Amino acid sequence: MKRRLVLAAPLALAGCGLSSRPYAEKRQWPLVVARPAALPPRPHGRVLELRTLRAGPGLESRGLQTVQADGSIRTAFYEEWIAAPAELVEDQLRRWLAASGLFAAVVSPGSRALPDWAMEGELTALWAATPPLPARAAIGLTVVGARGAAPVVLQQRFVATRAQTAPGSQAAVAAQEAALAEVFTAIEAALRAVV
Repeated sequence: MKRRLVLAAPLALAGCGLSSRPYAEKRQWPLVVARPAALPPRPHGRVLELRTLRAGPGLESRGLQTVQADGSIRTAFYEEWIAAPAELVEDQLRRWLAASGLFAAVVSPGSRALPDWAMEGELTALWAATPPLPARAAIGLTVVGARGAAPVVLQQRFVATRAQTAPGSQAAVAAQEAALAEVFTAIEAALRAVV
């Protein structure tokens, strides 16, 4: 009896139309925020430690997120980042600041280098939107002295939006990367003012 049920299962599934659906392959997107130009490290400059960037509510998912016209957020199942968004943004921000020429080095937690400043923050927005709404990126950051009394050097939220130029996931990713480039530029400018 059990054998008949096992043999009949594929026929039942075929009758439901499940076998006729095409296979949808997941696509994974890297996050690359291109810097216009790289500058050499500043000799005898400060060492900045960029601590783990926290993920804001709803940004723990790897799926690409899109804000709908009604304000709801749709998370794509078959379109996702190659890693958690906060991890990718942290890596790209570290690279961006290392190439800014503001610091002798920009290091990760656990580095043997003794940092002068420590930066910590939270990724509070990274999503595309249904056109004509723009893609959005937002990061809240605090920079403190890493030695002694640890005074607050900088505390600010950086937000940028960028229009999506075409439909589809590729254009959505490009718009989010462009918004992040604008956020990184603002972070660099704010740090340049206090270095």
